[in-house]
Amino acid sequence: MEDQANKKILLVEDDPNFGIVLKDYLSMNDFDVTLAKNGMEGFEKFRKESYDLCILDVMMPYKDGFTLAKEIRERDENVPIIFLSAKTMKEDVLKGYKVGADDYLNKPFDSEVLLFKIKAIMQRKATDTVADSKQFEFEIGNFHLNSKLRFLKYKEEEPVKLSPKENELLRLLALHENDLMPRELALTKIWRDDNYFTSRSMDVYIAKLRKYLKKDEGVEILNIHGEGFRLVVKSEAEH
Repeated sequence: MEDQANKKILLVEDDPNFGIVLKDYLSMNDFDVTLAKNGMEGFEKFRKESYDLCILDVMMPYKDGFTLAKEIRERDENVPIIFLSAKTMKEDVLKGYKVGADDYLNKPFDSEVLLFKIKAIMQRKATDTVADSKQFEFEIGNFHLNSKLRFLKYKEEEPVKLSPKENELLRLLALHENDLMPRELALTKIWRDDNYFTSRSMDVYIAKLRKYLKKDEGVEILNIHGEGFRLVVKSEAEH
């Protein structure tokens, strides 16, 4: 994952004690945090700087978190937003997602959970750009993949028709060639959710792809424990 030391977070929280504690905690975890004590001040700070993520308290004087989020979204539709709220009202949570929140935490919460969510969102943003690429043809060692037609062709042999999930998975691996393809990315992009069963199912597909690819000794899919997979393609000189 990218180094988070230079990642900038805008924290807008009107409870001064809680705001300072949270700012210190995030700073200890190498984030560069700017603290604003209400929605108006938060927007002023957002206008002057660019941030990698915003954490907004919902209930604030002068301007609440939802209003601030709308204003932020008008200026930047991609910056991730996490809401903090003391209210667990379902309407509030839904309202939060409607104005474009990436996540929602109810107070009191475990600060480690917030940290995990921040890292997950930032990792997702970093990998999304790769996964959304429009590329559909790939050279993988001696294989040619056409992900539009779902054809995988080895040298001059007849192409093999891949199943939709095999195809998507191989395309994601090819986009990250010689680099880590995070397990979560494939689960959310292809299976649309991330749980134990889809995770097991994905391992089955990885095994199927390994079978196709074993014709080329220079191509292999490595399992990076706890992280994901890596499609390694060696150059002719290396094997």
